Amino acid sequence: MNGAAAWIRFDAGVRARWRIAAPLCVAGFLFAQTPAEPRAARSVHLRYQGPQSTVFYNELTVEESVPDSYFMACGFRQGYFGIQELRPGQNKVVLFSVWDAGAQNDQGSVPAERRVETLYNAGDVLVRRFGGEGTGGQSFFNYDWKTGQTYKFMVQATVEGDKTSFAAWFFLNETGVWKHLATFRTITGGAPLAGFYSFIEDFRRDGKSLRERRAARFGNGWARATDGAWTPLTEARFTADATPVDNIDAGVRNGDFYLATGGDTAKHTELQSTIRRPPGSQRAPELP
Repeated sequence: MNGAAAWIRFDAGVRARWRIAAPLCVAGFLFAQTPAEPRAARSVHLRYQGPQSTVFYNELTVEESVPDSYFMACGFRQGYFGIQELRPGQNKVVLFSVWDAGAQNDQGSVPAERRVETLYNAGDVLVRRFGGEGTGGQSFFNYDWKTGQTYKFMVQATVEGDKTSFAAWFFLNETGVWKHLATFRTITGGAPLAGFYSFIEDFRRDGKSLRERRAARFGNGWARATDGAWTPLTEARFTADATPVDNIDAGVRNGDFYLATGGDTAKHTELQSTIRRPPGSQRAPELP
């Protein structure tokens, strides 16, 4: 790669960046430079087995966090939904994003008719476009979420011809009600929800963040199939991006799936392993 900084794109819009070392030629001799240490903790994912659906529900409990971390609960082929801890002094947020059709990164290059449409956003939810990791629409809700508390997320899909609208709902523990954050519509070819996943990502990438630990549990996940039947998401495959470090882990804890990355994390589960959580006595959620 001629010593250039390489950008590697991973599915679902998750990325990692590191320096690729170039050979060094001195007086006719070729020496291999030592690769620089990765600048970010490795992104780790759970990829759930579930049917094509109209509803995706999941619960998330952050156990350990540091600034510039993203804990994503409800990922699907066209978007993702979770919570972030931003830089010190900034608010924590709930983030919901949906991609434009296509694989471009320049948001200005997308014709108006192919851009994500905003059908709804709550008055206290900021909506804007994004680029650089695909392009699309994203929404931010300032919310001071806490470690150790369980939060509920739900995405509802409605197929409309060759497009699908995706509505994001977040349960407010303080009031006991669902909050409709935003609804985005994008070109899907008429596809419902599919490709369910969750992840933890470090987006500070300053070298120090590799040595900081992030951990979360994901549990009581459900998908409502297009025929109306609810399926519990009790099986997931453990994957990660290509960052060359092994301080990552996944498994089952307290009846939930868990993920961890960075810091002193020790790996007990091999990548590509299939993990199963007990179904327990949990019930399908009630729709808002």
